[in-house]
Amino acid sequence: MRVADAATYVNLFALTGIATVLITRAFLAQAGYPKLGGGGDSSLHIAHMLWGGLLMMAAILLTLGFLGVGARLAGAVVGGIGFGLFIDEVGKQITDEPGYFYQPAAGIIYLSFALLLLLTHLIRRRAAQSTGLDARQRSVHAADLALTGVADGLTAEQRRAALRLVEGSDSEVDAALARLIAAAPDRPPAAPAWWRRWASGVGRALRWLARTRIALALAVLCLLTEALLFSVWMSVDLFAGQLTREPQPGAHLAVALTEVVSAVLGIIGLIRLRSDRATAFRLFQAALLADMFIGQIFKFTMDQFAAVVELGVDLALLWVISAFLSAQRTPTGANQTPASTPVPAPATTRTV
Repeated sequence: MRVADAATYVNLFALTGIATVLITRAFLAQAGYPKLGGGGDSSLHIAHMLWGGLLMMAAILLTLGFLGVGARLAGAVVGGIGFGLFIDEVGKQITDEPGYFYQPAAGIIYLSFALLLLLTHLIRRRAAQSTGLDARQRSVHAADLALTGVADGLTAEQRRAALRLVEGSDSEVDAALARLIAAAPDRPPAAPAWWRRWASGVGRALRWLARTRIALALAVLCLLTEALLFSVWMSVDLFAGQLTREPQPGAHLAVALTEVVSAVLGIIGLIRLRSDRATAFRLFQAALLADMFIGQIFKFTMDQFAAVVELGVDLALLWVISAFLSAQRTPTGANQTPASTPVPAPATTRTV
């Protein structure tokens, strides 16, 4: 049975891994790709894939040997660092070429993390679309939160969420869980009140900004410009025979085809914009997702980690478009959290 806040841990694992790869690559580039474990003329090289494996083992032992949310959070962070160090050297395991400079390695690394983040999204969407847990699942999730409360205490938000899971039940087990949840010690939120107010205010301001006409217009303009420019550029190179002289002609061709698809979706969306804004923005979103989950794999192969800049632009555009679609789906005034909302992720705890 899936942990109630599984998406939080998978997301933390993925984001920690991404940060590890970027920091590792930046350090190695600045340091001239040194050998850990040997210097000078020494042939000894302790690959950081080994350290990654050891950290992933430590993460597994943390989650196997300790109870509570702290162990899961620590396992996600330590495991993410380990996976980042591990996947960073994937090029050395699939080619005889020097591993750091094997061009498809960057695309493989990107694909690995893109699939992890897609998994997080699917878990969250399934939880959000669920009509409700059955009685057994509600009891199990309540027991999990009760265990957290016994070990580390519960915040007011956690306690309310846990009690909602067992309210109205005639089960003796649920009645006992309700008493245990009520008796668990209080724990203040990890973030101070001023920080929560500031973060909430910034979040509201950014969501408002993303839904303004100028932000939406700029997002659509950037999306169409990027797709059309790439399509024209790649098409010219293709018909001029330039792609055959590229070190990765297959990657260039894949990017060209993906950009054509994105451009077509964007143009159809632009045509539909006046008559059906929601459908138009779903087409814009599909164009971005096609680029991010197909085109970006090959862009990382072509441009290596310089493609991170374009990926950041795509993520910003996707956020603006997704914010608009979310506002379209949310009924006016629907600001209250429903009882079926998934249990929020517990804050970082003091003990493991």
